[in-house]
Amino acid sequence: MSLFDQPAEPIDPRTIPLPERMRPRTLDQVVGQDEVIGSGRPLREMIERDLLQSIILWGPPGTGKTTLARLIADVTRAEFVAFSAVLSGIKEVKEVMAAAELRRRRLGSRTIVFIDEIHRFNKAQQDAFLPRVEAGDIVLIGATTENPSFEVNAALLSRSKVFVLKPLDEGAIVTILRRALEDEERGLGREHPQASDDVLTQIARFANGDARVALNVLQLLVASAPQPAGQPCIDSALLERTLQRKALLYDKGGEEHFNLISALHKSMRNSDPDAAVYWLARMVEAGEDPMYIARRIVRFASEDIGNADPQALAIALAARDAAHFLGWPEANTALAQAAIYMATAPKSNAVYTAYGEAADSAQRDVASPVPLHLRNAPTRLMKELDYGKGYRHAHDEPEGVAGMDCLPENLHGREFYRPTERGFEKEIKRRLDGWKELKRRRRERDEPDS
Repeated sequence: MSLFDQPAEPIDPRTIPLPERMRPRTLDQVVGQDEVIGSGRPLREMIERDLLQSIILWGPPGTGKTTLARLIADVTRAEFVAFSAVLSGIKEVKEVMAAAELRRRRLGSRTIVFIDEIHRFNKAQQDAFLPRVEAGDIVLIGATTENPSFEVNAALLSRSKVFVLKPLDEGAIVTILRRALEDEERGLGREHPQASDDVLTQIARFANGDARVALNVLQLLVASAPQPAGQPCIDSALLERTLQRKALLYDKGGEEHFNLISALHKSMRNSDPDAAVYWLARMVEAGEDPMYIARRIVRFASEDIGNADPQALAIALAARDAAHFLGWPEANTALAQAAIYMATAPKSNAVYTAYGEAADSAQRDVASPVPLHLRNAPTRLMKELDYGKGYRHAHDEPEGVAGMDCLPENLHGREFYRPTERGFEKEIKRRLDGWKELKRRRRERDEPDS
């Protein structure tokens, strides 16, 4: 008797990964994606009324893309076929497309085709779906972690509705973890594990929006937890040993969050790269959202550096793009590079101050009309009303600067932007001083004799 001749033994549910066991069985059990499948939302209505059209589900790992596809399979009356772009080739795609066309013609029913990681299919493979989508033989559901604009065939994308799934926030993941702890049928409830909300929050923070990661960590913790009273007891010390990293004191929505970002910002402002990279590392290692850090660095580049080093904003934006493209943990060095660059760049808040004063003037002073010489005159009537009269084209001037005023009359001579002597702003100041003198001489020349 071979191994395969033996009668099959029932599968021990404890050997099935917890994320698979805890997949929601109804749309109402899905947590954290109310903007996409909440009551009354278009996708929810299409699913429940069995009027689904081809869709692309775009979101980070562990946000519910595959779960949604399986729920659609349960709710809809269509035939459901799942592909993995990693395992399937063009031959399998064509076979399913032919079967779908036959089913449509003979039975009048459609086939829902779910493609996990659709971005891994090449153009030829994606093209194979297009005729059947156009004919209505199949409803395509694609799941991707990559931007569909770049990774999905344009023709296929134009025939699909893209729904964006966001990373799950800490509250949503804690809800999922608590549900797993209490569920005696599919979860860990039979073992009655004990875990505080603080520990679950730390797990959620480590998972960084990915429910699958959080549930896998929880399953590992329960399996390895001490049982002093016959119940697994999960605490911060066990979590640190399991993750092999310190569970740092941090609260993304609380005081420590604001304390650390303040420390990062002020360290960069004070040109201290060592302190800047330290506070950055504190935030990164505690599980802060990389895009939040990137946004703050971008803001710093214009607020505290500005034109003292115009390259700073480009560096900050490149770090933001790198963080979005790489994700954690690979993005840590890109953000560190940007933070160190900001700390070592010359500083100026002249742009920040200029905008603040201009905004204050816009709100406080009389909203004077745009001077006639600065207005365009696309029609004859506007020309007759002197729109554009007196305008001097800067490129027609020998030095590329005309002597006319560009502020309203009540603000003539007002200076909002006052460059410093630091970095590139020293050169900007030299230019502005030269142009100011040039404009003064031009005005004196052009003014009629009194």
